[in-house]
Amino acid sequence: MARSTDELKRLAAEKAALFLDGVNVLGLGTGSTAAHFVEVVGAMVQSGALENMVAIPTSIATEQQAQELGIPIADLERYPQVDLTVDGADEVSRDLDLIKGLGGALTREKIVASASRELIIVADGSKMVTALGEKSPLPVEVLPFGWKTVGLQLQNLGAEPHLRSKNAKPFETDEGNYIFDCIFEAGIMEPVAIAKLIDSIPGVVAQGMFLGMADRVIIADEIGARVLERS
Repeated sequence: MARSTDELKRLAAEKAALFLDGVNVLGLGTGSTAAHFVEVVGAMVQSGALENMVAIPTSIATEQQAQELGIPIADLERYPQVDLTVDGADEVSRDLDLIKGLGGALTREKIVASASRELIIVADGSKMVTALGEKSPLPVEVLPFGWKTVGLQLQNLGAEPHLRSKNAKPFETDEGNYIFDCIFEAGIMEPVAIAKLIDSIPGVVAQGMFLGMADRVIIADEIGARVLERS
């Protein structure tokens, strides 16, 4: 019987837990797959398998989940260097570049990932793509001030930006910012160049391409959970 997507996410999360030996400061990602990993970490903390470890959450939702599971919480002010972050992704390319941010936490996720000695991504096989933007829109977090102007500039780069909404109002991130979900009809053929152009637009807080940041990606599919490493 084929495994469900949820079972595959759990499988990837459990595989990632094998890399926790010696980790004192752990970054916890945001999203459905990352939530499975937080559950696994919580069970390990409760069993006494993880001692003297603190966690840096990448969103309010992850922080709440971690607290409910008894995981010790810290922040980057006290621990500016993170040993390992485990997070999910919306897309993973063959070069292990990522699109993240459909969960709305891309800025905090990128900050914590950049502070980490190692970044492990957990995902099910459906997230693998040939080119970024193939399946997922590219989230771009922007300041509320001037968001329409930013949208026009994103259009000028060839994107089709859609302002994310919730309950008929603009969706707000934990920082109170807005998000454009940008569709690139033919995918993002030159991710490095496009990332630089988007980052240079005044009012953009962060965009969801994580280029050259993942050290390992754990992909779970019907065969099992396999570890891909950056060459």
